[in-house]
Amino acid sequence: MIVSTISILAGFGLLVWGADRFVMGAAALARNLGVQPLLVGLTVVGFGTSAPEILVSGTAAVQGNPGLAVGNAIGSNIANIGLILGFTSILAPLTVHSDTLRREYPLLLGVSIGAWLLMSDGMLGRLDGGILLLGLVAAMVLVVRIGLARGAGDPLVAEFEAEIPKGIDTRAAVGWFLVGLLVLLVSSRILVWGAVNIAQFFGVSDLVIGLTIVAIGTSLPELAASVASALKNEHDIAIGNVIGSNLYNLLAVLSLPGLLAPAALSQEVLSRDLPVMLLLTSALYILGRGFRGPGRINRLEGLVLLAGFVAYQIWLFRDHVPPGTLGGPA
Repeated sequence: MIVSTISILAGFGLLVWGADRFVMGAAALARNLGVQPLLVGLTVVGFGTSAPEILVSGTAAVQGNPGLAVGNAIGSNIANIGLILGFTSILAPLTVHSDTLRREYPLLLGVSIGAWLLMSDGMLGRLDGGILLLGLVAAMVLVVRIGLARGAGDPLVAEFEAEIPKGIDTRAAVGWFLVGLLVLLVSSRILVWGAVNIAQFFGVSDLVIGLTIVAIGTSLPELAASVASALKNEHDIAIGNVIGSNLYNLLAVLSLPGLLAPAALSQEVLSRDLPVMLLLTSALYILGRGFRGPGRINRLEGLVLLAGFVAYQIWLFRDHVPPGTLGGPA
C-alpha cells in the first residue's frame, strides 16, 4: 500500500515535469521550423498537455485495464471543466475574446455527443476506436482551418506568441522533447501500476480509480497552465487549454482502449459518467461561447462548476468505497 501510494505520487510528479519538458521541446522545435505560433498552440501544445492522459490510457489498455483507460478519458474531461476552469475562474474571472475559441465550443460539444452515441450500445470496440481516431484527424484539420481563417487578428495569436519558448536552438529542443517523452512513458507505467494496486486494495474498480485519482492527476498540467495563463491575463489560452485537452481526451485518449483492449462498458459509464461530462460540456458551451458579446465565466459560475465537480466526486465515493473503508457508507 505504501509503495503503491509512493508510486502514484512519483508518477504524478514525473508526469507534470515530463509533460512540461515535452511541450517546451515540441513547441520550440515547431517554432524553429517556421510553424505559425497560432498553429503551434492549437496543435502541438494541445497534444502535449494531453500527453499524460494518452500515455496513461494506452499503458492501462495494453496491461488489460481498459476501465482505467476509459475512466481517465471521461474523468479528465469532467475535471478539466469542473475543477480546472471552476478553480481558475474563481481566482481570475475569465473572458473569451478569441473567435477561434468561439468556433471550437460547438465542435467540442458535437464531439462529446458523438462519443456518447458511439458508446451508447455498451461497447467500446475497435470500430469505435477507429472512428474516434479518424475524428481526431478531422477535428485537427478543422481547428487549423479555423485558426488560419482568423489570422493575425485573433487575440490567441499574441498570447501564444508570448508563451511559446524562445531562444532554444533546434538541438536542445529535440533533446527536451525526447527527455520529456521518455519521462512520460516511464511515469505512466509507474502511475498505472500504483493505481491498479490501490484499486485492488480498496476493492474498487479500475474505472473509479481512473475517474478520480488518475483523472485528477493527469489533469495537473492543464491546471497549472490554465491558472498561470489566467493570472497573466491570457484568458483565451486558459480556456483554450481545456477545450483542446478535452478534444484530445475524447478522440485520442478514448480511442486507445477501443483499439487496444475492446471491452464492454460498465453501465455506470452510460448512466452516470457520460451524462455528467455532457452536462459540464454544455455548461461550458453556454457560459463561454457568449451569444451577446464575449463569453464570460465569472466567480459565481466558477464556484458552481467547482461545486458540481466536488458533488460528482462525493457521488463516486459513496457509491463505490466499501462500507467501513475510509468512512465509506455503512
